[in-house]
Amino acid sequence: MLEKLGATLKKTKDKIANAIFLDKNLVNTIVKDLQRALIEADVDILLIKKLSDKIKKAAFDEKIKEIEKKEHIIKLLHDELLSILGKEQKLELKKGQNRIMLIGLYGAGKTTTIAKIGNWFSKRGKKVALVGLDVHRPAAKQQIKQLAEKNKLSYFINEKENNALKTWKSFEKELKEFDLVLIDTAGRHALDKELVKEIKDLEKKIKPTETILVMPADIGQAAKTQASQFKEALDITGVIITRMDSSAKAGGALTACAETKAGVYFITTGEKINDIEEFNPESFLSRLLGMGDLEVLINKIKSITNEDEQKEMQKRLEQGKLTLEDVVEQVKSMNSLGGFDKLKSMIPGMGSAKIPEGIMEQQQEKIAKWEHIIKSMTKKEKENPELLEKQTSRIRRIANGSGTKTSEVRSLLKQYKMLSDLVKQSSSIDISKGLDQKQLMKLARKFGKKKQMRF
Repeated sequence: MLEKLGATLKKTKDKIANAIFLDKNLVNTIVKDLQRALIEADVDILLIKKLSDKIKKAAFDEKIKEIEKKEHIIKLLHDELLSILGKEQKLELKKGQNRIMLIGLYGAGKTTTIAKIGNWFSKRGKKVALVGLDVHRPAAKQQIKQLAEKNKLSYFINEKENNALKTWKSFEKELKEFDLVLIDTAGRHALDKELVKEIKDLEKKIKPTETILVMPADIGQAAKTQASQFKEALDITGVIITRMDSSAKAGGALTACAETKAGVYFITTGEKINDIEEFNPESFLSRLLGMGDLEVLINKIKSITNEDEQKEMQKRLEQGKLTLEDVVEQVKSMNSLGGFDKLKSMIPGMGSAKIPEGIMEQQQEKIAKWEHIIKSMTKKEKENPELLEKQTSRIRRIANGSGTKTSEVRSLLKQYKMLSDLVKQSSSIDISKGLDQKQLMKLARKFGKKKQMRF
């Protein structure tokens, strides 16, 4: 996600911090590098010029002491980039039932996004229903059905009805029992009168608590026109930007939304169900600058487990004990979050780490072998892997039974010991209440002292 821009921002920050003197040549080089990176990220030229002028003015301001100038420029760079990204706008659910309607043009990713948001709130204890009111695209209803069933979400579609209002009316009574109703609507190639009328008719009947515009990041600065038009015609309350993982124009889409005062609620960063996160400009910038974001990482971890699973995990944390099945589930969870390559930008100091090619495929193979190994164990061995540590005969028996090597059995036991030790050290943390910054840093330091986990 905007990797080239992030790398340039980090280099710019380091150049300023490490410079003995900020002479004219150095300042001009820094500004040119910054301009090039922001242009490639499709940020508006006028915004880039404004930022460049402010940096030059601060660098050559004789009233600012040379010793304070570097800190001043770094802070200026941070603050100006933050203002370009806009203010944080969270999607806060109201008391009672919430009805959220997603609107947008063809190909924006509304249907996939509805499932992601449904999963997001379902993992946070809400009773969620997905409603398919896109009656024009033949595959839309089937897509809702497949996504909902795959992720255990309730859904309502009428495959025979081609009228969106009639479809909604037929489900009204059943939908009353849900905390959150997410409504998928039809798109068009452009915002025409027919689309506006259809959405306005639905809004009048449904009375949504939120009307959210879904836009892909690859439209870049065109997001400004699209957001303005939708906001004027339909009074949108917020925006979700999709495909942030595959577009160099993402900077244009984000800054365009900030300019139109259309707050971004979420961004999506891939095709998997958990590839969605709340958009927080401060956190986003922190990751671009290579400073990580542990809070988003914890939120992502919480998004793959529901509240009951969190309570079960909490019990094991308090006891300081994990089973071998837990080890496999933890590695599977890493995969469902997009793998270490996606998570590294959230860990301070790890943003530039190179992940070997094919690591995810190797990980999948290892998980399959580990599952066979566990199936070849007795119940006692599964619950007390310590029994196997010095029992070569047991390890050989398990390897033969699972069709694996003894070294692969030992690899699983080593992984178990690392995670088990980490859990014992972190047993005082209540994951159901989230982690504050001190706890996050403490956990990160403890983890850093461990040997690298061999996924």
